[in-house]
Amino acid sequence: MASIGDFIPEFDTRERFERRVKAPPEVVMRTAYDFDMQSIWLIRAIVNARKVVLGGTWEKRRPRGIVDETRGLGWGTLAEEPGRLLICGAVCQPWFGDVVFTPIPPEDFAAYNEPDQVKIAWTLEAEEAEPGLTLFIHEVRAVATDDDARRKFLKYWRWARFGIIAIRLLLLPAIKKRAESRST
Repeated sequence: MASIGDFIPEFDTRERFERRVKAPPEVVMRTAYDFDMQSIWLIRAIVNARKVVLGGTWEKRRPRGIVDETRGLGWGTLAEEPGRLLICGAVCQPWFGDVVFTPIPPEDFAAYNEPDQVKIAWTLEAEEAEPGLTLFIHEVRAVATDDDARRKFLKYWRWARFGIIAIRLLLLPAIKKRAESRST
């Protein structure tokens, strides 16, 4: 089975979040895939605040599930086991207001080292803890491709992490609640 460590074994930042969900893994994953994270007003406010701070372009968005939205932004699939695991990744320069996410083929991702980029990978994982109970995991790792990118990224991360972590702390309980309601 693939893991995020296959793509980013050493990292500059790592965040891991877990929730126990009273639903089967397939229900949890389908709920996560389809969840429109910006349906939560505070997440929408955080995303918009980032645009204001960094001077990003305002675009009208339509409601989309997490996976459709991120793929539409340029994230690529690094590994997928339906109903169990999704690993997505891209390279970017997150310190810009209008971030461009560029997918890298899975076989090239770990070795990718073009200068002035940050490689980011994230997971959605559902592990059956016991019948009807799933451990839902979301992990994000990032690593800069060189010292200059690392300096810029860590400067950005010092303030951006508060919003990024807040999004996860809002998102996972919402996915849990919806998955549990679908499972009953």
